[in-house]
Formats: sequence, structure tokens, C-alpha cells
Amino acid sequence: MSIYNAAMVQFRDEILNSPISATDARAILGLLNHVVLDQIQMERDGDVIDKQLIKSCVWMLEGLHEDENGSEEQRLYNASFEKEYLDTSRIFYRNESELLLRDSDAGAYCKHARRRIYEEDERCKQTLLDSTGPKIQKVVEDELIKNRIHELVEMESGVRFMVDNDRLEELNLVYDLNRRVDERKAEVTRAIQKRIVDMGTDINNDAVAASQAPAAAPTADANDKAKGPAQEKSLNQQTVAAIKWVEDVLALKDKFDKIWRDAFETDNLLQAAITRSFGDFINSPTFPRSSEYISLFIDENMKKGIKGKTEMEVDSVLEKAIILLRYVVDKDLFERYYKKHLCRRLLMNKSISNEVEKQMISKMKIELGNNFTLKLEAMFKDMTISEELTAGFKKHVEGLGDKEPKRIELAINVLTGMTWPLETMGGTAAEDEDSRPRCNFPASVEKIKRGFEKFYSQKHSGRQLTWLANMGSADIKAVFPKVQQKDGSFKERRHDLNVSTYGMVILLLFNELPAGRYFTFEEIQAQTNIPPSDLIRNLQSLAVAPKTRILVKEPMSKDVKPTDRFSFNEGFNGKFVKIKVGVVSSGNKVESDRERRETEKKNDDSRQFCIEAAVVRIMKYVSWQTPT
Repeated sequence: MSIYNAAMVQFRDEILNSPISATDARAILGLLNHVVLDQIQMERDGDVIDKQLIKSCVWMLEGLHEDENGSEEQRLYNASFEKEYLDTSRIFYRNESELLLRDSDAGAYCKHARRRIYEEDERCKQTLLDSTGPKIQKVVEDELIKNRIHELVEMESGVRFMVDNDRLEELNLVYDLNRRVDERKAEVTRAIQKRIVDMGTDINNDAVAASQAPAAAPTADANDKAKGPAQEKSLNQQTVAAIKWVEDVLALKDKFDKIWRDAFETDNLLQAAITRSFGDFINSPTFPRSSEYISLFIDENMKKGIKGKTEMEVDSVLEKAIILLRYVVDKDLFERYYKKHLCRRLLMNKSISNEVEKQMISKMKIELGNNFTLKLEAMFKDMTISEELTAGFKKHVEGLGDKEPKRIELAINVLTGMTWPLETMGGTAAEDEDSRPRCNFPASVEKIKRGFEKFYSQKHSGRQLTWLANMGSADIKAVFPKVQQKDGSFKERRHDLNVSTYGMVILLLFNELPAGRYFTFEEIQAQTNIPPSDLIRNLQSLAVAPKTRILVKEPMSKDVKPTDRFSFNEGFNGKFVKIKVGVVSSGNKVESDRERRETEKKNDDSRQFCIEAAVVRIMKYVSWQTPT
């Protein structure tokens, strides 16, 4: 043994292990540890201590061993001081955590916990030894974070409060603390997921409550500039509720995207958890309308929402729709609704821009694959071919000879039956188009109808055309009897009426009706063969709607009965030359519960065919793989 080692052993045995006094048997080493720990506690409480003196004592203990072996674990610093330091620190932080949870809010607790971790790390660097740093850090993390994280997250001022009040800095603190003790951030993840589902469920419940509100009274869906905004809102209350649901979900998505970026540091695990939670409430069994509402959101934007927007703003709207579509599980159900709404936009010329429509379909193709958009693209192809057919037929008619003064101009949309959801147009969505009664067209219309059929059969032999009068519209010129003007002269009143095809058929009946005579509802139905439900809606538009009463109804009432009488309104006086007579509807475009069940049934039936085809392919593959 060297002289230095012998001296150190003597110092340990004769000084540090000796009693404090004749009356106090405690060893000086124990007293030294107690004083150093007391100084550390004073520093924790905010007092200033002599760090250099403490550091000297630590170096001394680090240089001495408990026995003669001289192993690292037997150093007095490790065997005597450090163990007691960790034990007393554990008790201190356990008590401090209880006090903080009781007397402070979650944000203050997080800030205090982070500050304590930093202080202990600095203390090890400046006063104690670096080797103690990881050990004391684990003690602090265990007592202030790991054992308290659940209580911290569930505090009244915890994660829910932080989310609701956009306390992103405090959320970042909670995230950072949880990350220190759990790589999966289980408590923060659970709390965030629960809050998303709760907020999403509230949005769903609000939409359900709006959809169950009393329905608006039927009224004409005319393009009337005098229609007040309050009336418009009343008409479309369920549609407004659907749009609001989408906007609220998008706002919620934006909120948690910001939280994910700014508070959770774009953590991949949190991103996956947020995505799952949005999918949970969007696809909730208690809220089956998400597919329909997202399609309605796109529909409203395609008709008027993108008007006046820049290309970048339009792209942003489309991207928002795609974001929500990613969460939808029943994408085939969404496709069915989207086809219905696209069908209406195309056939009724409601879409602001076909280019934006095609841009949306391209985004869907990228997101969902080519099979998803095949029929949607085929619908646009039909519209293009129809324009060419209309132009070709017009040229064909012009080549037949001199133009007749009363020749009817025809614009045709030839639609592929397997591609278009034709049952969605008109009031009887559940009926099969083949079983609908065929409308009796006036002779002048029937003549041009047969002419087009002949023209079409020459170009496409073997194809059969089915005329769907409930989907068309017509522009007709109406002449009303002369009335006295302000200057005493008499002048005819002429109006250009835009009506449905059924409306045209009804009005043309009155051309041959003598003045003072009338038709009953039953007589009109017998002569036109228009389905009763469609006939009622069109007669309401022509005889009940205040601004488009081309006909007079007796007795005057909102409801149409079989015995009601209708005559030509010779006294009609419209404010404008061009008048659009909209078909009466309830205004709400959201499906009723019955219609939704029918849509879901059709969707389930189509799924059955896909499943059966998949089973057959699997069986064939297994059969091919089986050795013979």
C-alpha cells in the first residue's frame, strides 16, 4: 500500500468514521452527509449556498473508499452520500408533487416540473458529480411526472382545458413531460383522443338536432331575386346543417393540426392517434350521414361556393373535401351520393365550372384510385357526346329544308343507363324508371321527338332511347291578352317562361282551351299521363307560387286535390320578361330517413356482388394452386 493510500485510509477511519463527541456516537461522515443534504435543500428552497465548499466535500468523498478493495461502487460518495441523497430527494419530490397538484394549475405544475429537472441537472454539474445526473433525473421524473401524469392530465386545468382554450405552450409542456417517461405518450394520447371524440360527437349531435327540426313548408324553388335571406335559410335548414357539420369538422381538424404542429412537435404517434379519433366520430354508428354531408359540401361549393375565388382558394376548398374523405370508411356510399349530386349539377347546369369538377375528380382518382372515378368520368363523357349530338341534330334539321316559323329547338342529353343515377331526379327516387308512366307529349313535341329518334338510330343502331321528361326543362313564349296601358292604349303582354318539361306539357294543354273553361286535376292527369306526385308539384309551381301564377286554381289553397279546377290566368302580370318557374320542393336536399335507408340498401346490394365476385376469384385461385 502506498503512503497516499495509507494516509487516506487513516483519514477515513480516524476522522470520518469517528464519533462526533464523547456524548454523540454518530459518525462525522453521517454529519457531513446531513450538512451537505441540508445545503442542497436550502438551495432548492431558493437560498444561496457555498457551492465550492460542497464541491470540495464531494471530491473528498469521491476519493475515499468504504473498504480496502477500492472498487467504484465502494467509494464513499456512492455508498454513503449518493444513496441518501437520492432517497431524501425522492421523498421531497413526492411531497412536493402532492402539494402542487392540490394548490396549483396544470400549466404551473408542468413549468415547475421542467424547472426542477433543469435545476437538478445543473446541481450535478456544478455541485455534485455528473454521474449522479441520470439517477436524480429519474427520481424527479418518477415522482413529478410518471407517478402523477394521469392526475395531471385529468386536472380541471389539464389537457381538456388547454385544448379548449388553445394553451399550446402548456400542452407542449405536458407533451414534453409525458415523452420523458413514456415513449408512446400514452396519457397525452388518450386525453387528446377522448377530447377529439367528445368534440366530434357534439358536432354530430348538433347536426342530428338540426335535421330533426320541423321541416320547412314547401315553396317554389324559383330564381327569385326578391326572396329574403331569412326565407332562404328556412328553406334549406337541413342543408345548412349539413354544410355546417362539414365546416365544424374542418375547423376541428384545423385546430388539432395546429396543436399537433405547435404543441406536439409533429409527433408521428400523435398524428396517427388524431387520425383514428377523427375516423371514430365521423364513422360513428349513431351518425350515418357523414358521406352524404361531405358530398353536399362539395355540391354547394361547386354550385356557388367557389364563385369569385382564386385558383389557389378553389384548390384549398377541394383539398378540404379530400381531407374529410380520407376519414370516411364507407367510400362506396360517398360515391353513390356524389354521383347523385353530380348528376343534378350536370343536367340542371348548376355547376360553376366543369374544369373545377374535373379537377375534383382528378383529386379523387389520386386519393382513391381509378376504379372509384370511372363512372364519374363517364358522366362527363356522356355530356360531351350529348353536345355533339345536339349540334349534329340541329345541322341535320337545318338541312331538311326551309325553317318552320314554329319549329322547336331541341337540346338533348343522352345518358348511359348504367352510369347515371337517374332515379335521383324527380320526386319519386325509389321508383324504377322503366315502371314510370310515359308522358303524353303534345303533337309538335312528339314530332321532333320522333325525328331525333330516327336521327339517333341511324348513328347508333340497336340502341333504345327512353325519354325521361321529369329531368328536362323548356323555354316557351307566353302571350297574355291585351290590357290598357297608362296612355290609354292596349298592349299584349309577352313573357319567356323557363319551366320543367312537365310544366311545358301542362301549359300547352291550355292553348286549345276556350276562354272561361277549365281543366280539373284528373283531366290534366288523364291527358298528360304525368305521375300524380310530379303533377302536383308542377301545378303548385304554376298555380300556387305567388310570383309565377300562370294558371288560376279553384279553390285557391296550397294543397292540390283531384277535384281542383285550373284555368289560364289572363290577368298574369310579371315584373320581368324572362321568368323562371321553379318546381315546388321542400327545399331540404338532405335525404329523409326512408330515402337514406333505401340508399344504404342499394349500396349493400352492390357490395354483395363485389363480395361474391371476390369469393369466386379466391376459390379459383385456391383451385389452381391445389395439386392434382
